[in-house]
Amino acid sequence: MTKKKKMIYDHDKWLAPYKDVIDRRHEMIMDLKEKMSVDGSLAKGMNNHVYYGLHRDAKGNWVFREWAPNATKIYIVGEFNNWKRTEAYALKPIGGGNWEIVLPAMFLDHGTLYKLYIEWPGGGAERLPAYVTRTVQDPHTKTFCAQVWDPVPYEWKNKKPGKRPHPLIYECHIGMAAEEEKVGTFEEFRLNVLPKVADLGYDTLQIMALQEHPYYGSFGYQVANFYALSSRFGTPEEFKALVDDAHALGIAVVMDIVHSHSVDNEAEGLGNFDGKETLYFYDGWQGRHPAWGSRCFDYGKDETKYFLLSNCKYWMEEYHIDGFRFDGVTSMLYWDHGLEKAFVGYENYFNQGVDDNAIAYLALANILIHEMNEDAFTIAEDVSGMAGLAAPLEQGGVGFDFRMSMGV
Repeated sequence: MTKKKKMIYDHDKWLAPYKDVIDRRHEMIMDLKEKMSVDGSLAKGMNNHVYYGLHRDAKGNWVFREWAPNATKIYIVGEFNNWKRTEAYALKPIGGGNWEIVLPAMFLDHGTLYKLYIEWPGGGAERLPAYVTRTVQDPHTKTFCAQVWDPVPYEWKNKKPGKRPHPLIYECHIGMAAEEEKVGTFEEFRLNVLPKVADLGYDTLQIMALQEHPYYGSFGYQVANFYALSSRFGTPEEFKALVDDAHALGIAVVMDIVHSHSVDNEAEGLGNFDGKETLYFYDGWQGRHPAWGSRCFDYGKDETKYFLLSNCKYWMEEYHIDGFRFDGVTSMLYWDHGLEKAFVGYENYFNQGVDDNAIAYLALANILIHEMNEDAFTIAEDVSGMAGLAAPLEQGGVGFDFRMSMGV
């Protein structure tokens, strides 16, 4: 007879009155895991990043797919067709709100700039693909374009550094790490700063502002393109070299990942993507952050969960990231985002003011990350002290390894 594992309310008598809520949330998480897993693995089920966006097929042709259920027509426009909407570059609907186009290899070159033009009932506009992995900003117009990125694949040289039960973290922003008054680069950081970080004895590098963001002054926290490494600091290959060298020095690389909200921008981001405000976001007041002026993800929507969970997998696969600090967790957990709120009792964590969808999403993210790499670790940036946030999933917790207690 197997002994029943103790839950968080068995360890803490003050949680006992909330046993039913904790059990209900745990059951919700496990049901979603089972529903979204393939062969028992959540990580195997998260592959949106290899289906959507721009990829080469087995014959070397370009395949592009986008999810835009409200669209009536989608074109790829760019340098290759003088930014004109033509039938040769029109995507075809393939069901489920999905659109696809297959282009011969010679139609697109490495470095080519492009966008989508999406039409919907009553309107249309240029958009950047939701799963775009490379965007660049025009120095004159300040607008962003998607860019075909098809270099010689980077060859990784070093193994990952292993588990960090007690990480000593050096937090940094690549752009602000240069001594000169300019935006620093991955290469400058790798050559000039990383050796000093190692000499000081740090075993973990936590990097801000990696996901592409239109406004540099947001410190990277108003993300537009969740799959795109910010091109301000250099190329994907240069960032891979930085991660590789960190691993050679025994330093783990943790990414500040922003899944708490999305910039409201339409031309660069996901706002009004296909003419609807609710593609990835909550409807009404729940879909807008009153303090940040940004859009709030609908964590109860399957397409949103697949978008964000595949995003975690993408950064780990593509850039060998060793873990994540999830930004703005408090904002995710509560419908009021924890604004002007004193969390002085456990009742704050187990009432109708909590978004159970967000709790379930964060738990799924932790499951996926630890499935992909048992040595990976996660940090929740939280000011509320949510009970169970950094407790094991099997005990009724959310599964974070650490909680960064902001605002103490």
